[in-house]
Amino acid sequence: MSDKLQSTSVAAFALPDIASLTLRGRDCIAFAQAQFMSDLAALGDGQWQWSGWLTPKGRVIALFAVLRHSAEHLDLIVLDADVDALATSLKRYVFRSKVSIEVRSDVFASGMFASPSIARGATAAIDAAGIELDFGSPDAPRTLVLREAAPDVALDADAQLRWRAFDIAHGLPRLDADQREQWTPQQLSMERLRAFSVAKGCYPGQEIVARTHFLGQAKRGLAVLRGAAGAANGEDVRAGEQALGKVVSVAGDLALAVLPLERPDVTLQIGGIDVLDTPPLDGLAR
Repeated sequence: MSDKLQSTSVAAFALPDIASLTLRGRDCIAFAQAQFMSDLAALGDGQWQWSGWLTPKGRVIALFAVLRHSAEHLDLIVLDADVDALATSLKRYVFRSKVSIEVRSDVFASGMFASPSIARGATAAIDAAGIELDFGSPDAPRTLVLREAAPDVALDADAQLRWRAFDIAHGLPRLDADQREQWTPQQLSMERLRAFSVAKGCYPGQEIVARTHFLGQAKRGLAVLRGAAGAANGEDVRAGEQALGKVVSVAGDLALAVLPLERPDVTLQIGGIDVLDTPPLDGLAR
């Protein structure tokens, strides 16, 4: 991924809420397959997928992208979570596995609202200059870049908010600390992003996830609520006097909320303000 190939007139900006964690060693794939909710056996070198780590009760601790470099090297691109705490927790389960877990404090994330120079879909571009990932959709290009040196890009609060709003509009939850360990993958509609497996075998929370899937017990999922300026995480979404669900993530006037999949066709409100109930946009599945 040369600087020449990545040249663009669109300005890049820092994404300090995205961190990197590296797994290395002979058993890193087996370790990750036994811990994370996606099917890593489906990944080839240079490919990535959405994934996450669950509690034994099937609640989402953290969401991230998993990038496979080789049979002995994986990167986790972690959204919002305390990456040091995540690494410490994961290390408790290494036991005798030949795998090391390292927080990459030397890796910096930046983004831009433009098409990647090389990366496409689930295929990353990796070279000595860094990693380029296609974090956009066919209708709305977006690029994430990870480099081992601080990039010469600015902190742009407006661009960061736009990036987060893009995620929310496309149904990718951004889980702040107060929303972790609250929701199952189905409640967060993570099947839309192909972020969990019900067939790959055991991992923490797998029994809950599989039972919900095969018994058809998923009754709630994500909705994008527009016009939700001022909404707060955990706030009730109401239909009249009835509380139907909870806000999970917010960005500007957008909110992601967990709501019943079958709900009345009525006006919804957050904090007494009418909001428009819309489905998440497609295009982020990998």
